[in-house]
Amino acid sequence: MSGCEGTAVGAAETGEPFSVLVLAGGKGRRMGVDKAALVLDGRTLLDRSLDTACDLSDDVLVVHRRDQVVDVRRPGVRQVADHAPYAGVMAGIYAGIDAANHSWTLVLACDMPFVSIPLVRRMSTMRAGYDAVVPRLPVGLEPLHAFYHSRCLTALTRALAEGRRRVNSFYVDLDVCYLDESLIDRIDPEHWSFFNINTAEDLATARERLSG
Repeated sequence: MSGCEGTAVGAAETGEPFSVLVLAGGKGRRMGVDKAALVLDGRTLLDRSLDTACDLSDDVLVVHRRDQVVDVRRPGVRQVADHAPYAGVMAGIYAGIDAANHSWTLVLACDMPFVSIPLVRRMSTMRAGYDAVVPRLPVGLEPLHAFYHSRCLTALTRALAEGRRRVNSFYVDLDVCYLDESLIDRIDPEHWSFFNINTAEDLATARERLSG
C-alpha cells in the first residue's frame, strides 16, 4: 500500500485493544551505556517509555538482549528476552509480538522520549484490513514507532531465517498502511515523536526541549 488517509479502509474506527512492546536492547555504543539506562530529566529513558506504554495498554512488555540486565519496577510489566539464535531489532520485535496478549502490538523504541499519545491513538484507528501501520517521513520509515499484527510473525520468521537484518525487510510479505507526513503533521507537526537519542548531542537537545 502506498499510504493511508482518512478515507482509506484502514482508517475505520476500531476499539480493538493492543499490547505495547518497548524495545530496550539498544547498546548505545556512542553513549557508552545501554540506552534504556540513560537519564533524562531525572528518569531513565526506559521509565519514560513505560509511562507512555502504561497509558496506552493493559499489556506492556519490555524486550531486551539475553545478556542484558534491565531494571523494570512496574507491576504487571513483563520482560522478554530476544530469541536465540537471532540477534538485532527484528529478533526483539518477534519475541515481543510472540509474547503479547493481544493480536495487535505497538512497537516503540525506548530511546524515543517524546512519543505523542494522540498520534498513536490516530494510528490505532487505521489498523483494519492491514498487517501493519507504519509512519513514513521524507527521511524514511519509522518501524520502531509502528503497529504490527500477530500475522507478522510468519514474515519475521522468514526474514530472520534468510539472514535479513534491515528492520523493514519483512514488509515485503505484509499489507502495510503507510502513514504519510501530511497526516502526521496534523498531530505532530515538528515530528518530535520520532526523535531518538543516539548521541550526547541528542541527549542535550532533549534536555533543552524539556527545560524550554
